[in-house]
Amino acid sequence: MAWGRSQNQSAQAPFILLGFPGPLGLHVGLFALFLLMYVLAVAGNLAIIGLVGAHPRLRTPMYFFLCHLAFLEVWFTTACVPKALATLASRRGAISPAGCAAQMYFVFSLGCTEYFLLAAMAYDRYLAICRPLRYGSIMTPGLCARLALGCWLCGFSAIAVPAALIARLSFCGARVINHFFCDIAPWIALSCSDTRVVELASFGIAFCVILGSCSVTLLSYACIIATVVRIPAGEGRRRAFSTCSSHLTVVLVWYGSTIFLHVRTSAESSLDLTKAVTVLNTAVTPVLNPFIYTLRNREVREALWGWVQGK
Repeated sequence: MAWGRSQNQSAQAPFILLGFPGPLGLHVGLFALFLLMYVLAVAGNLAIIGLVGAHPRLRTPMYFFLCHLAFLEVWFTTACVPKALATLASRRGAISPAGCAAQMYFVFSLGCTEYFLLAAMAYDRYLAICRPLRYGSIMTPGLCARLALGCWLCGFSAIAVPAALIARLSFCGARVINHFFCDIAPWIALSCSDTRVVELASFGIAFCVILGSCSVTLLSYACIIATVVRIPAGEGRRRAFSTCSSHLTVVLVWYGSTIFLHVRTSAESSLDLTKAVTVLNTAVTPVLNPFIYTLRNREVREALWGWVQGK
């Protein structure tokens, strides 16, 4: 009986998030930086949602998907950064197994949803530029709603199988996760179970999600570029490029950081480098997106300026 109680207590023992080891001064600086980025990310993305809701001229399919992206970014950064702030402030990163599993599931589900949303936005830009005469009849409010719902459902369903497999892993030794949140790779690296099936499932899901969304995005932009280069040089070409430049910038930033993070053959390799790149993905990118769409999109700039002036 004593052995049984010991095993049960071991199964419920908390994980420890290592975070960013270093002196107190480093923790203070990182805490201030993370807090600033979190506040900017939440405020900026909520401002985008409020701006689109307040201006009827922005209630188009493009900004409908942008609102979903902004809403997603708020929850994506909230799933990671507050726990990282708590770890930096207390220098103790204890988290329960259930809490760790929940954080991992939501972070990666939201990440998968972002891939699908970016692909849907690329398809919307393809229709707007390559099929302008049929755009209104194809990209109806009903289709927009179904595409958005499909993105959310696919994103949260994609991680279900890896999450179920990871939840069944056993841990025999130290439970120190070399990360500032419950990432899949360092969690797998701690297990004393056979992790080959889990690693294969995680790699397969990441590969399918990235390849599928990337294929739609690349094909859409290939058609867009082919259409735009046939437009006579001048205002028409510039306007066509300006309608998709913000989205293309976001796509490049997102894909550049996440392909490295999710497409790996070994869960034990480059954990420190993975942690550094994840900061860009979970804290910096949600801050950049509102500024990218604000600074590179004339309609949003005009609506924002009117909002500031109280018009």
